[in-house]
Amino acid sequence: MVVPRHRAFVFGNDIDTDALAPGQYMGGGIEALAAHCLEAVDPDFASSVQPGDIVVAGKNFGMGSSREQAAQALRHLGVGAVVARSFAGIFYRNAINLGLPVFIATGDTSMLRPGDAVEIDIDGAALLTQTGRIALEPLPYFLLDMIADGGLVPHLEKRFAASASPKETAL
Repeated sequence: MVVPRHRAFVFGNDIDTDALAPGQYMGGGIEALAAHCLEAVDPDFASSVQPGDIVVAGKNFGMGSSREQAAQALRHLGVGAVVARSFAGIFYRNAINLGLPVFIATGDTSMLRPGDAVEIDIDGAALLTQTGRIALEPLPYFLLDMIADGGLVPHLEKRFAASASPKETAL
């Protein structure tokens, strides 16, 4: 399976949850957070990102406080996936749980430039660029299934509904 070609938004190392979901907008809901997502590092990000665009970053993406809203803001904006050299553990889990695909780049991403056309070859575990391919750590199939279902809660609801007996669903 291939995630279709979209633009890359390229960032460096140590993108923290404060940049993804700025604290001063926490009371305004997901709309406000998304409108200010990553403005500290790219003031035009929220207004220019299109559904399916891919965020590519360096090491330690999503570091900092445990804000589920950081992954929610990216998902709300329609980001198709995040590819990084490494992730903060809590961000990685939050993203998967919310249905936002995240991939660890094992190949060199330094040649990517903002706006480059990229696509993700999930089966081949690669980020395809205009000039080649960057190796990605493959996601286990159970995580791909969870992402395809829209995250942990929809995935569990689907599994429980499928395993419920007719008597239980009639209640």
